[in-house]
Amino acid sequence: MTAAFILVATFVTAFISGVFGMAGGLILMGALALVLPVAAAMVVHGVIQSVSNGWRAVLHLKWIDWRILAIYLAGSAAAAGLLAFASFELSKAWLFVILGLVPAVIWMPKHILHLDAARPHHAVACGFAVTGLNVVAGVSGPLLDVFFADTQQDRRTIVATKAATQVVSHGVKIAYYILPALGAAGLPSVQWLLIAAPLAIIGTTAGARFLALMSDVQFRQWTKWIVSVIGAIYVIRGIMLLMGSAS
Repeated sequence: MTAAFILVATFVTAFISGVFGMAGGLILMGALALVLPVAAAMVVHGVIQSVSNGWRAVLHLKWIDWRILAIYLAGSAAAAGLLAFASFELSKAWLFVILGLVPAVIWMPKHILHLDAARPHHAVACGFAVTGLNVVAGVSGPLLDVFFADTQQDRRTIVATKAATQVVSHGVKIAYYILPALGAAGLPSVQWLLIAAPLAIIGTTAGARFLALMSDVQFRQWTKWIVSVIGAIYVIRGIMLLMGSAS
């Protein structure tokens, strides 16, 4: 039942990610955290999202901004280097709380937090912050979106470039959690992950077709509200778990 749940969640969230570029990953991380230990959820999420984001990047290959991606890699490498000297794993309760708070960054006033991934120093900061948050919370899409919200680019360029950067961040996350996950129960077998991979590709492809029908305005508005509602649900879930453990 757990494997079947993961497969259904993979397809649905891949479709959502194919449209909005990040909301699907946020939903999938929460779904996996419901049925798997934290380390196993991180690895499974990283594998599925690497396939989903990688395929999305392939679908929109001509739209990727390679300059931004190259600069992003420098910041991501710095974060990976620092993480190599740290070892931690959140409890499920705190994982849900932090997951829920991540979307809050997209509501910060632009005069306080005005970021643009097209600027080289902002792209480096993006790689460092997004990769770090991805390892801590499992997802970093809303933070990544802050760096792309004000770029003067087509929605397809935004989705394609974000997808390519997320492949890198998820790769770092998998490397960080793979040993703890292998040592814990609950990690799905390779066979199930092989089934999940094509489902992620199919869902992403369907989402990409839906994206083509949306306007840039609709894309930005729906993304903001969807991740915010999901975030609120996760915070409530985390608080309930904390209260349950305290009683």
